[in-house]
Amino acid sequence: MGSSFFWSFCADSLVETGFVGCSFVIIEAMSRFSELKHAASGKRRLKDLLLQSDNRFCADCGAPDPKWASANIGVFICLKCCGVHRSLGTHISKVLSVTLDEWSDDEIDSMTEVGGNSSANAIYEAFLPEGVSKPGPDSSHEERMRFIRSKYELQEFLKPSLRITSGKTSSSSLKSSFSTKLFDSFRIPSVSKNSEGMVEFIGLVKVKVKKGTNLAIRDMLSSDPYVVLTLGKQTVQTTVMKSNLNPVWNEELMLSVPQDFGPIKLSVFDYDTFSADDIMGEAEIDIQPLITSAMAFGDPEMFGNMQIGKWLKSNDNALVDDSIINIVDGKVMQEISLKLQNVECGELEVELEWMPLDQ
Repeated sequence: MGSSFFWSFCADSLVETGFVGCSFVIIEAMSRFSELKHAASGKRRLKDLLLQSDNRFCADCGAPDPKWASANIGVFICLKCCGVHRSLGTHISKVLSVTLDEWSDDEIDSMTEVGGNSSANAIYEAFLPEGVSKPGPDSSHEERMRFIRSKYELQEFLKPSLRITSGKTSSSSLKSSFSTKLFDSFRIPSVSKNSEGMVEFIGLVKVKVKKGTNLAIRDMLSSDPYVVLTLGKQTVQTTVMKSNLNPVWNEELMLSVPQDFGPIKLSVFDYDTFSADDIMGEAEIDIQPLITSAMAFGDPEMFGNMQIGKWLKSNDNALVDDSIINIVDGKVMQEISLKLQNVECGELEVELEWMPLDQ
């Protein structure tokens, strides 16, 4: 006779005999038994996957007997490589212990659907350039960092058509060879939404316009700059700074983030009293890395101050340097330095804070 039938029989008998209070205890025990059984089944699936020959060695350096895994990428890794993966942020690699951490069904499904190290490396190392070699078990931290960042964060060894570019979430950017779960790990999960009219919002972003440096001259000897931010149909702006090419605003502006959001468009203008305001440069702020990092961690107040993500400088954006995303005093913050585009000179410093709707 199965154990579930036994527990059901006991509960029914206790109800019939008047032991109603005890029946609730039995039912709770039944529920707990079911949960434990389900968890054990998930652990077995993970253990079976780990026992595959290709998963008995670290996906990145080949060290034997890996006890860690990147749940969203789908690879088993060693302790040394695990440290590098953690430094990339959970929006790129969510690291879990095979033996110590609790795994969700989705995380186990993601691992099994990818199929393990061989399948994942066939994607992430599809085009390993000549002269580039993988680190070994005894390689230095710097060698591991260089290779792992190139492999997963910069995606330098992927087939170009498979690369996931910043701010793009369309499934057309990936081919069917990717696991659906693997691709979903790069996308923003569904969240509760508030609506205003026909527009659905997923949160707020507070933009602190800090200062400008060496801005362009648009009057005789100086300019009267102000900053305009646009997201969707929303437009907000700072105050005008009179005759100042190095203005310090430290002014906070708030924007609602729609479900189908794009970049924040930033423009700097020179205020003119009697004619149209002259443009002093522009830039775009990709808020995808900020929101993805914030949602990957959930409630930031549960964590100490730490780095959780990064928006990388490239030829396709206006970043002066890589922009780091941190949890600071329970808030998700991002410092950004921008080189203004389509202008002869000028830089702007801003700070972003992500604010979910339930905050």
